[in-house]
Amino acid sequence: MTVHDLPAVNASLNGLSAIFLTAGYIFIRRKNQTAHRNCMLAAFCTSIVFLGCYLTYHLSVQTVTHFRNPAWFRPVYLVILLTHTVLAIVIVPLILVTLYRAWRQRFDLHKKIARWTWPLWMYVSVTGVVVYLLLYRIFPQK
Repeated sequence: MTVHDLPAVNASLNGLSAIFLTAGYIFIRRKNQTAHRNCMLAAFCTSIVFLGCYLTYHLSVQTVTHFRNPAWFRPVYLVILLTHTVLAIVIVPLILVTLYRAWRQRFDLHKKIARWTWPLWMYVSVTGVVVYLLLYRIFPQK
């Protein structure tokens, strides 16, 4: 494996995070707090590993891949990328506060912020996979 394999690894980690987030949501709806906690911690750990791989890739690879073709799809790609990037920055403190409140067993406050954290985190995870698919698989840029 080389550093150039990391985009696929990153997409896989994003997808795995989305799976854990979905399972965690289902478990809390079913009042299974232990399974919910385990899934959310797994999503958090997966996201941390993703961040490490993402930073490794972008600090190692000097070139930036630009989406150019097809030109008609570029605006759609850029909207997805922009919202993904902005929300990826916003979600970090939200995740940390949400986990902290759960750890402190402040479930009333945890629930209030989790209503925002979960959908944003899910969006970032899913759009991370979408960005990879668009840039490397559906419309590979050369």
